[in-house]
Amino acid sequence: MSPLRPLRRRIQAWFHSRLRRTDTLTLTQRNVYILPTRPGWMLALTLLVLLVASINYQLNLGYLLTFLLAGSALVGMHVCHANLRGLTLHLNPPDPVHAQQAVVLEARLSSERKRTRHGIGLGVTTDDGAPPALAWTDVPAQGHALLQVAWRAPGRGLHALPTLVAQTLFPLGTFRVWALWRAAATALVYPEPEPHPPPLPPGEPQGGGGGSARVHATGEYDGVRPYRRGDPMKAVVWKKAAQAFAAGRNELVSRDALSSQRQQLWLDLNQCGGAGFEGRVSRLTAWVLMADRLGLDYGLRLPGREIPPDQGPAHRARCLEALALC
Repeated sequence: MSPLRPLRRRIQAWFHSRLRRTDTLTLTQRNVYILPTRPGWMLALTLLVLLVASINYQLNLGYLLTFLLAGSALVGMHVCHANLRGLTLHLNPPDPVHAQQAVVLEARLSSERKRTRHGIGLGVTTDDGAPPALAWTDVPAQGHALLQVAWRAPGRGLHALPTLVAQTLFPLGTFRVWALWRAAATALVYPEPEPHPPPLPPGEPQGGGGGSARVHATGEYDGVRPYRRGDPMKAVVWKKAAQAFAAGRNELVSRDALSSQRQQLWLDLNQCGGAGFEGRVSRLTAWVLMADRLGLDYGLRLPGREIPPDQGPAHRARCLEALALC
């Protein structure tokens, strides 16, 4: 490890903290930077050697070649800077993901210039100063392009997005033009579900109800009845229907609403078992996904918060968000 790396990290963190967070950034001369690349420095050294040799040996063709290459490098510097300047970057809010999954950051690059912008790259900066992995695209004239980059969040919770870098080397690769971008959006990371969770807990009787129907890990209720015209499709027990169709019988059964209403499925953090707090959160996450996949009504109990039983994508997202932030 280089002894200058900690100092470099502190300087980088200080510089990034001075950038204003925004989801839409227009690149101007105030926030676009340019420096020669390694090939650019080698070209400068080559031009210096050519110039010295031409002076010593009075080579007119040497002068011509030296100034021709120098002029090309200067024009390339101007074109490279203009290729990024004036571009507008907009970040779409990232979708929630589970821990150990990559957060997909999608940016919209818009240009009002009448010429195509070639070789625009976008990537996520790293703390160790290593070059970021870039996704590349061309932005059409007076149009836009979409770029996606991946970022692995440190764990569950609500995280601020890392600093992004937009850069270009077009046209000669002798200069690197870049801009730093701190987006204001945040990434919600759900807990990682337990790989092999135990079956769902039994349903709890509702107040005043003494029914005997129970919710099993298969998602079936003890109380079922033949299908009646008008029953909602989510009430059909499709596993039993598949078994009946396989046996050559055209029989459908529905969940008995009266029986199911006597029991409520509660997922309780204090009663789910698991090793440690994070282990219990991981098990509850797996149970939420299992109950949602089976189409069950379920509630969630966390310290200081209780989400009443319900089902559907909105209820699942509400429960997973509560688990991510608990």
